[in-house]
Amino acid sequence: MQSASLALEELLVTAQKQHCLTVGIYESAKLLNAHRHCPSLTAANVRLTRDPDSVVLCVLAADDEEDVALQIHFTLLQSFCCDSGINILRVSGVQRLWQLLGGVDANRNQEESGDLHCMLVTVGLLRQETAWLPNLQVDHCRLQEVGTYCQESRLLDQWVPELVLQER
Repeated sequence: MQSASLALEELLVTAQKQHCLTVGIYESAKLLNAHRHCPSLTAANVRLTRDPDSVVLCVLAADDEEDVALQIHFTLLQSFCCDSGINILRVSGVQRLWQLLGGVDANRNQEESGDLHCMLVTVGLLRQETAWLPNLQVDHCRLQEVGTYCQESRLLDQWVPELVLQER
């Protein structure tokens, strides 16, 4: 399990550096709910969007299991991810995630910096207007290692595998 934890940590850091990480419950839900077709964009409205089909891993992080609203969000996200064939991983150790992802910005408080309770790792292509741009690929070795851990856990009837990230 420690090897899977380290692989996850490295994967998240790499994904963040390569802009392949969506952070936050609402941001993640928006991405998963995005329209499958590229909207028509005007030259004045050029933006990059991630394709929801490019999501390969959903990380749900919480240290407080008693937050009912958060658990409802998790249940809905888990359901969508299971139906879509996206690997899901529950993680405890939110403080470690803050350390890894540089979530603490000296100019902003934790709430303004972002919600680390849900993160989506994406691979594939980015859309800009009507053209597809190649996306930098996340660390496939680490992604495969985390995916293998998820698959092995499911074989042991643990449908949503759990990892504990240790503060350092």
